[in-house]
Amino acid sequence: MGLVLEGALLAQLEGYLTLLLETNKSFNLTAITDPDEAWSKHIVDSLTLVPDLRALPAGSAVVDVGSGGGLPALPLAIALPGLNFTLLEATAKKARFLEQTATTLGLTNVRVVSERAETYGQGEGRERFVAATSRAVSRLPVLLELTLPLVQVRGLSLAIKGEQAALEIEEAGNALRVLQSHVEESRRTETGVVVRVRKTGQTPARFPRRAGEPKRAPL
Repeated sequence: MGLVLEGALLAQLEGYLTLLLETNKSFNLTAITDPDEAWSKHIVDSLTLVPDLRALPAGSAVVDVGSGGGLPALPLAIALPGLNFTLLEATAKKARFLEQTATTLGLTNVRVVSERAETYGQGEGRERFVAATSRAVSRLPVLLELTLPLVQVRGLSLAIKGEQAALEIEEAGNALRVLQSHVEESRRTETGVVVRVRKTGQTPARFPRRAGEPKRAPL
């Protein structure tokens, strides 16, 4: 991925992981509690998006949908300080953790919004971002309706997926068509599969649908 994990970068990533695992003792942020396993399954997995995001112009706005405990957004914000990350998390308790962690780590390129993606995509966040990132949020037909309305035309939706990535891409055929986008690349990494979707036209005004509707009736 072209990163040298030493010095300040390594220290910040270690600092984030420590905060994540310590806070996890109080309320659920991750099922992985072993630090070594968390390095591979959380940190390294998140950083697999670095090659896609590194090519963006300095100062580009990136939105992370369903940030949860901060993955993949916080490791990416640490590794790519020249990009501005908005972390979208509907659960207030998790959003507070994200805000506190960003402050503790001195991440001035991080902003947290506690709102549902469906609401944000019909409001302040609509077609505002150059790229959207996500990990372990929902299957691709649902995920595309949550992320693509937030992305500018010619922007990217970058999803970290697992072994069913190819099946999810097949399921998402109608969503890709309706939301004016296509799968540009599906790339296997050491920890999963990165699905890279390019937005080719404006999202129709009715998408995203109201809260809960994309999951209840996927495109």
